[in-house]
Parts: sequence; C-alpha cells; structure tokens
Amino acid sequence: MLNVTHLTKRYGKTLGCSDLSFDLPRESITVLLGPNGAGKSTLLKSVAGLLRYEGSITIDGKSNRDLAAKRLLGYIPEIPALYPNLTVAEHMEFIARAYRLSDYRARADALLDRFELSDKKKKFGDELSKGMQQKLNLCLGLLPSPSLILMDEPMIGLDPHAIKELKTMMEELRRDGCTLLVSTHIIDSVDMLWDRTLIMQKGNLAADVTRASLADAGETLEDLFFSVTEAEAGQEESV
Repeated sequence: MLNVTHLTKRYGKTLGCSDLSFDLPRESITVLLGPNGAGKSTLLKSVAGLLRYEGSITIDGKSNRDLAAKRLLGYIPEIPALYPNLTVAEHMEFIARAYRLSDYRARADALLDRFELSDKKKKFGDELSKGMQQKLNLCLGLLPSPSLILMDEPMIGLDPHAIKELKTMMEELRRDGCTLLVSTHIIDSVDMLWDRTLIMQKGNLAADVTRASLADAGETLEDLFFSVTEAEAGQEESV
C-alpha cells in the first residue's frame, strides 16, 4: 500500500529524514517511534505530500503527489488545524466537498457520535476544548474512508474513553483492510495494537521489526526502543 524509497528531507543544512526506505502492506498497523526531533513528523508530512523531498513515495502504486493517491490518504496531524469561523458540522462538510464525497452525512454523524461530538455540531472551531478539537481532528481525517491513514500523536489530549474508542476503531480499520502508520512517543498507548514498528533516530531508520520477530527474540517494544535509542546515545558520547 505504501512504498517509501530513499526519502531524504533537508531543512537547510539539517537532515530531517535521511535515505529512508520501507514498505507497508495492506491491513496492518505500523507504529512509528522515536525521541523528539527524530524525524517522525517530517516523515508523515512528506508522505502526506505537505513537504518537498528527495526520493520516491507511492500509495497503491501511485505517486503521493497525484490526486488519485491523495484520495486514498487520510492524514491526522498532531496539532488540529481548525477554522475558527466554521462549526463542527461545517468542518465535516468542508472535508466532504474537498474529497467530493456524496451521501457522507450518515458517516459524519456516526463519527461524531463515536467521539461524543454529536451535541457540538453548531460549535465553532475556537469554541472547542483541546480534547474536543483533537476528536474533531480524528473525525475529519477518517471521514473520507481512506485506505492509508497517517496519525501523528493521535491520543494526545484525549480522555480515557476517547482513547479506548480510538483503539477500537484502529482495530476495526485494520480488519477492514486499511493500512495505518501511527506516530507516538507514548509506547504503552499502542503496545497491544501494532503489527510492526519503525524506530527513528536523528532522521535515520534505526529499527524495523515485526511483532512476531520481537516476540521470538523475547523482547518487549519498550525494551527494543530503549536498546536502540540508548545505544546510539552511548556511541555519540564515546566519540
């Protein structure tokens, strides 16, 4: 579903991502881990087509810059980008029009209901609490029924009930054939969900493992994360 080949992104002289290559299959949840500044958000924004980069990114065999690929993609950014003068319902309509969705209202209502926003349809974007903004952020990203879903720290700001609902929904999406790439730095928040993990460190792909291979090695996801990131930190100190 997602193919990333030799992705490099530079910010001036600083490397945000350095020669990243990986493939994500359909019907899978991949967790993207790494310390702050590792390049996780840069990777997601590049896949979403929001940044210029070197290399190749394809979605279902189509360049991520093509409209056909963009229609397959759902992107949920870390910080909700809401319009202060649009209501919750108008935000959903805006996305529906952008994706040229027909008969979207039933799905929109179902998403708002699952995230307890049904009674907030007439509220403006700047009237919502941070938690409600994040819930709306999720609804907007999921409304087009994308085949590839990028989530950047999706659980930040959510209450325990919403986190539980999101986890349930992620499992449902995988079962329905979706591919999910979820960036987080809270390892235990996704510990039971993932099929595969990518760990980034300073713009590089430091580890790429499946749940099965990690179980065979007798390691936990937390063990792997700290062994990778602390080993690199130790190497730098010894130089």
